[in-house]
Amino acid sequence: MKLCGALIVLMTLSAACGLRCYTCTAADPRSCIDTKSCPVIFNRCFSLRVDGYDMVTKGCQTSMACVGAVACCEGDLCNSVMPTGPSVFLLLVSSAILVIFL
Repeated sequence: MKLCGALIVLMTLSAACGLRCYTCTAADPRSCIDTKSCPVIFNRCFSLRVDGYDMVTKGCQTSMACVGAVACCEGDLCNSVMPTGPSVFLLLVSSAILVIFL
């Protein structure tokens, strides 16, 4: 029962803190290590790479502005170059299933 209470508190705190995204303008996307708590109106993280330029821009965005060359994603720090959090877990689980059944 204590575990359920702790999970509810953690989920409430994470929702109250808002979305976190990587933010930068850099030539190398891997150099984006700064993070930012997005204002309430922003519900997506974005990455923008313009063809012909060696620059990438990352930050917070609204879902309505996620068009064209703007690649948007949902979830904390989802606009990183390296897979993080749940995506790493899903990658590991799918690899394990392939190894077991193939």
